[in-house]
Amino acid sequence: MSDKVLELDQIRISGTATTRDEAIQEAAQILIAAGAVTDDYLGYMMQRETLTSTFMGNGLAIPHGTNDGKDTILASALSFVRYDEPLDWNGNPVRFVVGIAGKENGHLEILSGIAIIFSDEDEVQKLADAQSAEEILELLSGVNEK
Repeated sequence: MSDKVLELDQIRISGTATTRDEAIQEAAQILIAAGAVTDDYLGYMMQRETLTSTFMGNGLAIPHGTNDGKDTILASALSFVRYDEPLDWNGNPVRFVVGIAGKENGHLEILSGIAIIFSDEDEVQKLADAQSAEEILELLSGVNEK
């Protein structure tokens, strides 16, 4: 794990999920592969979604675990998955799924950075139009600045 919360190998420009739950699994698998969370984190992400939707608007969902799952977080990290076709997220269209694992409340700062980017429709369009994971990483580079 590096000091950066988002690395190139944590970005997918064409996700394979077709449902909300599959998208949460896809986001979790990236975090697991990055060494940021244990396998158990997925269950806490699913539990969070049953408590309250992680849909944020502007085509974005930010699945993350519950407070009970904080011991399954090894390091702060993000996963970013873009979908060619919007997924149905409790009746809302989602094209971007950003999985978050925040060590020691680090997720609040990360969430803030993502929210700022996604509150700007021009920035969202740039993310939708990006042709590579490198381009997306550049557009989201602010999340790595502490």
